[in-house]
Amino acid sequence: MGLTERAYALSESLLAEPLPRRWAHSLGVAKRAASLRPILGSDAELMEAAAVLHDIGYSPSIATTGFHPLDGARFLRDQEGMDERVVRLVAHHSCALLEAEERGLREELAGEFELERPDLVDALIFCDMTTTPDGSHTTSADRLEEIVSRYGPDTIVGRFIQRAAPEIHAATARIEERMAMAGADQPM
Repeated sequence: MGLTERAYALSESLLAEPLPRRWAHSLGVAKRAASLRPILGSDAELMEAAAVLHDIGYSPSIATTGFHPLDGARFLRDQEGMDERVVRLVAHHSCALLEAEERGLREELAGEFELERPDLVDALIFCDMTTTPDGSHTTSADRLEEIVSRYGPDTIVGRFIQRAAPEIHAATARIEERMAMAGADQPM
């Protein structure tokens, strides 16, 4: 079984039944990743695998700290022996260091998992932050507004996402620019 096939099967087994909306979001993020193939080259499969796995840390069967990037990455590393680059992308997806800071877990996350290449970090931010909770496409501005609305502006997630907004928008713009320079259709 290849990397992406394994990633889809694992993500489905952890999310589809207990968290069907999170599973739909993960499928949408993976579809978004597949649309970036023109700029990802040999990293396309890696990105799609990370995209479909990025939220597995929400699964009740593996959640331990309550911080899904850390829980998901630890599970992938310790229980699944997943590709190290996929693990790093899951650990640091969508500005996770800022949320880890809000939770008092920044040193733990940074100490256990190195950052992946910036262009791949940008790509996963783009995929996650332009996909709705139901798996549809959206803008990063609308996605951030939805997150703040769902969690509340004064919650850990609300505070973190507002702090991360400039970087999320910048990463999204960088990916859109790369797609335009590659002459690829803009992912909608």
